[in-house]
Amino acid sequence: MTTRTSRGRRPGAPDTRAEVLAAARASFAEKGFRGTTIRAVAASAGVDPALVHHYFGSKDDLFVAALEIPVDPREVLAPVVAAGPDGAGERLLSAFLGVWDDPAIQPGLLAMVRSLIADDSGGLVRDAFIPVVVGPVLAGLVADRPDVRIPLVASQVVGLIVARYLLALPPMAQMSAEDVVARMGPVLQHYLTGDLP
Repeated sequence: MTTRTSRGRRPGAPDTRAEVLAAARASFAEKGFRGTTIRAVAASAGVDPALVHHYFGSKDDLFVAALEIPVDPREVLAPVVAAGPDGAGERLLSAFLGVWDDPAIQPGLLAMVRSLIADDSGGLVRDAFIPVVVGPVLAGLVADRPDVRIPLVASQVVGLIVARYLLALPPMAQMSAEDVVARMGPVLQHYLTGDLP
């Protein structure tokens, strides 16, 4: 009996995707976003780099998958951006709160945020999540100075996450989504489109 040898790249085993994700998480945690490469992740997982691209597409997509976010923020923000800059601050907060206040999604988001805060030696929030995941989407809402406007918006949203969800500060934690949007939406709108000093 002859054994047939297959040619080409090794097929992905059922657990190969999980191994790639584990290698990616370790690399992003240790080396940060900039220091992580698809080739290095593939080598660590023992697969061809083409298989990493097959499973995840780009390095940005691999990063989002490695974070284990229950929803892709790029998909949540796409309708906000598509509707244009007028009223975007309120729409942005409504979309954000719609996801964060969902009891089926919130535990996964809280786990992700706590993990990022605890293990962010590589600056993943600063160097990757905001500039790679959120920044390019929000850039469609700002006419000028995205390097200033997007971090200002991010500072408000991160502050909201900490106050409302991590620390559960009263009255922020008990405030209805409509009240949060009414109070904070104009601030985000100003950061997106208003005059800046």
